[in-house]
This record gives sequence, structure tokens and C-alpha cells, in this order.
Amino acid sequence: MRTVNKVILIGNITRDPLVKETENGKKIAMFTTATNRYYKTSEGENKSEAEFHNCVAWGALAEKAEQFLTKGKLIYIEGRLKTRIIEKDGGEKLYKTEVVAGNIIFLNKKEDFDEAGLSDDQDLDDDMF
Repeated sequence: MRTVNKVILIGNITRDPLVKETENGKKIAMFTTATNRYYKTSEGENKSEAEFHNCVAWGALAEKAEQFLTKGKLIYIEGRLKTRIIEKDGGEKLYKTEVVAGNIIFLNKKEDFDEAGLSDDQDLDDDMF
């Protein structure tokens, strides 16, 4: 039987991406996206609850994330879940689940791109957008 591992989020970037380079020279961008869940309590009161998602982009997508993603921007992110196991001193295991981005699309207005220094003639369709 086939299985599915697909994540789709629309949320805001909570901090500028942290970009690193692997020993092989491949870029990795790490950032957090916040989404909100809206619901009513049993008393009929409207409430919202924030959820924070650790996200990772690799290669060319990481380069675009480094260049264009900034805190507060609204994005659509599509990817898959990946859980890493980090061994601490003493043998303790720490599990970290992340969204590995396959596609990122900006959802902000055109004026936001102008503020980021993007011109009308720049091609934004490679791997991202």
C-alpha cells in the first residue's frame, strides 16, 4: 500500500532564515513559519491558537529563501515532514520534526517585493514562486 507524506502551510515567517553551507558547499536555509487555528470554545467565545513549524530549504531554494524571505512575510510552503534524531552527550536522543520545503510561494503584495529590492524584470519562477 502507498503512503503519503505531504505538508501544505500558509503562514508568516517568524524570523529571517538562518543559512548555512554543508561541507560539500550546498546551502541550507532554516526558518520558522507560524500558522493560526481558529475555534470556538464551548461557551461560544472565539479563540485562536498559534502553531510554529520548523522549515528547511536546500540548494537553490535555500539561496532564494536567503535572498527573499524576511520576518513577517506571508508564504505558501509545500513539502514533506522529516524527523531527525540528534544524539546528546550521555546518549539521550532528541527528535526534531521539520518541514522540508519543495516549493515556496510569496503571498504578499507587489509593494512588498519592491521594498525587498526586486525589479519587474527579475525572473522569480525558478524553484520558488
